[in-house]
Amino acid sequence: MLRKNPSGHTPQVSTKAYIDPTAIICGRVIIHDYVYVGPYAVIRADELNSEGDMEPIVIHSYSNIQDGVVIHSRAGAPVTIGSGTSIAHRAIVHGPCQVDERVFIGFNSVLFNCHIRTGCVIRYNAVVDGVTLPEKTYIPSTERVGPDSELKKYRTVDPASLLFSEEVANTNVALVEGYQLLRNEF
Repeated sequence: MLRKNPSGHTPQVSTKAYIDPTAIICGRVIIHDYVYVGPYAVIRADELNSEGDMEPIVIHSYSNIQDGVVIHSRAGAPVTIGSGTSIAHRAIVHGPCQVDERVFIGFNSVLFNCHIRTGCVIRYNAVVDGVTLPEKTYIPSTERVGPDSELKKYRTVDPASLLFSEEVANTNVALVEGYQLLRNEF
């Protein structure tokens, strides 16, 4: 469901994207081509900053926002999801937050006030708060990464994890195309 926010902003969704009918997209949200938004996801840009404005939540092409994901932003801060990124079931991305290209965010993970650089993999139930992750950083499941964390202790994404991330992204692009075809059956 696409909804206007109290400030009058309406989501801008590419006709080449797929939004599940149970998902809620509210306010100043921009969704590009071949983005998949799964069942019960909530993407909500409705809080104003101190100047009475807000930055958009932008989801770039070929990304997927899976079942039950919540993307929101505090006080109108920006949220950007780069192209080819996968955000798995029930993850939370809370702005301000920048997620670059080809990133994998695992089930139930939480991102807040952070920058996740290109090619990172964050496994399930991890928390990343108040930090910039270098490119291709691998964060294991259940880790808590913050400003006091020693980032050098985390290894670089291995080929198997990279392949898994790419397969998830490609599968979800195929879902966009498949669900687009099904629209004509109803």
